[in-house]
Amino acid sequence: MKLTPEQRITLHGFNNLTKSLSFNMYDICYTKTRKEREAYLAYIDEQYNSDRLKRILDAVTDIIGAHVLNVAKQDYVPQGASVTFLISEGPIVEVPHESYDESPGPLPKSVVMQLDKSHITVHTYPEYHPDEGISTFRADIDVSTCGEISPLKALNYLIHSFDTDIMTIDYRVRGFTRDIHGQKLFIDHEISSIQNYIPDEIIEQYDFIDVNVYQEHIFHTKCKLKRFDLNNYLFGYTKDKLEPGEEEEITERLKSEMDEIFYGKNMI
Repeated sequence: MKLTPEQRITLHGFNNLTKSLSFNMYDICYTKTRKEREAYLAYIDEQYNSDRLKRILDAVTDIIGAHVLNVAKQDYVPQGASVTFLISEGPIVEVPHESYDESPGPLPKSVVMQLDKSHITVHTYPEYHPDEGISTFRADIDVSTCGEISPLKALNYLIHSFDTDIMTIDYRVRGFTRDIHGQKLFIDHEISSIQNYIPDEIIEQYDFIDVNVYQEHIFHTKCKLKRFDLNNYLFGYTKDKLEPGEEEEITERLKSEMDEIFYGKNMI
């Protein structure tokens, strides 16, 4: 394997670069009545309770090569959950041959490297519109690592772990490390876009917007599903059960909600 310039550098000590990935996803649902809204929130709380979230983070730690020091988890009333992992350097069981490539990371399997002073967190936020027409589920996942490996390698698995209509993803490299001559190294891998860490089959399903500040090592992308099928947004029934005229009205409301979340502003 041909080494990159960064791989050939001998460091003065531990790699002190901090690499932080923030993955934010939204699931949108139309809940016409209070009963539908309560059923949707109960479904979300069951599907993404703290035990399920812990299993997701367990898989993330395997992918990025972490050793779990401590786990805190909580299911909230009336809804929502949080899980936090404190993680440190784990034993080197298997070292990937191309950890510096811009490519999607693996789905769960044994991929282990070194890291330290790191954490992984997930928080969920189910909520609903005051008139009970729209319900949303948001999950925020943060993966922060020190060392060689990038948490972007966990992105592929995180995308597959949630039913996602809209995703907002941020990645930033902070701090610096030094070589044996004292020269600072502010980033240890090439990156042009977060999209390079997302599989092609996922890319094809979404519309993307990128905002990158290369000189500051800040990378941002957000995406929204291209294909809209109303049946995927009705909870417990299909559009053939709707009254005349309802399909167009509900479709307009859902698309407006998704656009507002995607663009980060109220459209009305």
